[in-house]
Amino acid sequence: MFQLELVNVVMHQRKAIEDTMRKKKKQQLHKFEMLPSPYDTAWVAMVPLPGSSSQLPCFPQCVEWILQNQQSNGSWDLNQLDSITKDALLSTLACVLALRRGLLFIGRNFSIAMDEQLAAPIGFNITFPGMLSSVIEMGLEVPIGQTDVERVLHLQETELKREYEENYRGRNTYMAYVSEGLGNAQDWNEVMNFQRKNGSLFNSLSITAAVLVHNYDAKAHRYLNLLLNKFGTAVYTKNIHRQLSMLDALENMGISRHFDGEIKSILDMTYSCWLQRDEEVMLDITTCAMAFRILRMNGYDVSSDDLCHIAEVSDFHSSHQGYLSDTRTLLELYKASEVSVADNEFILDRIGSWSGRLLKEQLSSGALQRTSSIFEEVEHALDCPFYATLDRLVHKRNIEHFAAMSYISYAQNNIPDELERIDSWVKENRLHELKFARQKSAYFYLSAAGTVFDPEMSDARIWWAINGVLTTVVDDFFDVGGSREELENLISLVEMWDEHHKEELYSEQVEIVFFAIFNSVNQLGAKVSAVQGRDVTKHLIEIWLDLLRSMMTEVEWRISNYVPTPEEYMENAAMTFALGPIVLPALYLVGPKIPESVVRDSEYNELFRLMSTCGRLLNDVQTYEREDGEGKVNSVSLLVIQSGGSVSIEEARREIMKPIERCRRELLGLVLRRGSAVPGPCKELFWKMCKVCYFFYSRGDGFSSPTAKSAAVDAVIRDPLDLAAVVASQEPIYIIPAS
Repeated sequence: MFQLELVNVVMHQRKAIEDTMRKKKKQQLHKFEMLPSPYDTAWVAMVPLPGSSSQLPCFPQCVEWILQNQQSNGSWDLNQLDSITKDALLSTLACVLALRRGLLFIGRNFSIAMDEQLAAPIGFNITFPGMLSSVIEMGLEVPIGQTDVERVLHLQETELKREYEENYRGRNTYMAYVSEGLGNAQDWNEVMNFQRKNGSLFNSLSITAAVLVHNYDAKAHRYLNLLLNKFGTAVYTKNIHRQLSMLDALENMGISRHFDGEIKSILDMTYSCWLQRDEEVMLDITTCAMAFRILRMNGYDVSSDDLCHIAEVSDFHSSHQGYLSDTRTLLELYKASEVSVADNEFILDRIGSWSGRLLKEQLSSGALQRTSSIFEEVEHALDCPFYATLDRLVHKRNIEHFAAMSYISYAQNNIPDELERIDSWVKENRLHELKFARQKSAYFYLSAAGTVFDPEMSDARIWWAINGVLTTVVDDFFDVGGSREELENLISLVEMWDEHHKEELYSEQVEIVFFAIFNSVNQLGAKVSAVQGRDVTKHLIEIWLDLLRSMMTEVEWRISNYVPTPEEYMENAAMTFALGPIVLPALYLVGPKIPESVVRDSEYNELFRLMSTCGRLLNDVQTYEREDGEGKVNSVSLLVIQSGGSVSIEEARREIMKPIERCRRELLGLVLRRGSAVPGPCKELFWKMCKVCYFFYSRGDGFSSPTAKSAAVDAVIRDPLDLAAVVASQEPIYIIPAS
């Protein structure tokens, strides 16, 4: 009871924080606001009218926008964050350059430009000093000490010297990418080698405008004209990349379902660009990797072959991101490599190999500051693959560490009620009286609440956890708690079901276990039959009988010292891993109607086989020693036996990881495939359970340990979400309008 009281206190505290946050932010989050780019708008404003000797602006509407949008603090920082950023300095200096006035903000915050601890846009040490030089050449009064000016200008000198001395393959690309800061020192004819089909340079408004400031080009001019006709008085930058970044943030914080319409629009637009091999998506490595990952994980048919242009590390190094060893780009590439759905996706394997290696080198070399958020993101990505953690842990971590969000529907206020129902069920069925049985209700509720977390999924969570507890009791009964006679008696009782009274109960242990199964299946059967509009109780009984008979096969092998073939073992062991009674009944509770034809469909069976095989082999790799001591064989020991002793235990464990990897990839491919017999929400449960298996068994036997996952239990179930920083945040959500 103390645990439930503690959870109640926590939930009241969490609800109070959320209520405060909702009042301040709800309207902002449900409104996707458009955020112009002052930096790009300023550069477009500087483009002269072709043929004009008096340098009249070609796009006067941009000049007017700059005049109308200076902020009260003197900047052109539309984000209005609590602290001034280098982005804000850069945008403001560009606007000053366009208007030829307004330097007070730069003077007051000049020290920020020299602060190496602050995040900076790519090429800041070239573009900012370069634009400052242009301001000085105009004869504007700069409210900055000469020493400070010289220090900033020296940043560019040092950077340019380093770039020219270190002649990496991506140098020319990078130098073109920072053209705004080079002015007359730039070879503008060389820069035009990077012009794209749409007339832009790198799909960048500012670089394209900088070209037109120095040299007229009809295609570049047409590109800007088209965008100004679309946007009106200001321009917007990195359209697809920014929208995908926002979509990714919403998904990583578990609130994407509040924006289904907006998200589908963004995904459809991105997929259309992908199919057309649009340069904005394909030629920007970060955008390309992010688009591939997000599209694939949302069920769009994208081929990894389309990443062939960035398959090798040399492809990365020849880009401006690679020239700078850009961590964010490497991280996106690494995350994209993880969403492989087949053994033959060699391009993803290669990308994952070299991007992971470069990220590890950055961590170990000190290239990333330990206090920076990107360091933590990289460390987490390398340490915890997306398929080996629970979604709710990811959401909580992202909200607390990286969010500047408004409205977060995170708390499950029904957690205390659900825990109480599970606890009551255990006591009502007397399972706590069975001394041989492990008590794992917290872990099973963690696996349910950590993956099936939508408020309306309460029944699915409860029965997922209840059946998990019950399968553990049954597993322990067959492993250590029951005699052969008791086990045979239990199976006979389940086979007779409604006529079980004709069979004598062998012992009190059998009585407790049988009636726990009997009462639970009947109760759940009545519920899901009402939901499905047909009787599914018989199917639930079949699921349990399949498990019990397979467990009995293992017992008979152990008693007779029979060593099964690897094929015999896997066919039986996938069933005895006991995911059937947990996952299959839950499918009936997640929304879609499931006719019997779906249950008998080959896809349904394959989803179950892949999930169960993956879980069983993960378990085998981590529990070999314990099971060997109990006289049980598993896939590891069978591989050693089959080799005649030529394969060591460690070699066998490494070898078993190959079919685990293959099953995981194939399972993800089936889950993401559209137009299949099994409804999407049901397929997702198979994938969620696969992630649960990785979560518990990817590093040791976390399930058997009473403490290994206690921190996760606290994080998902007991600890309040730290929303204090989020409540204080004032930023709305910004998404650029789709093309």
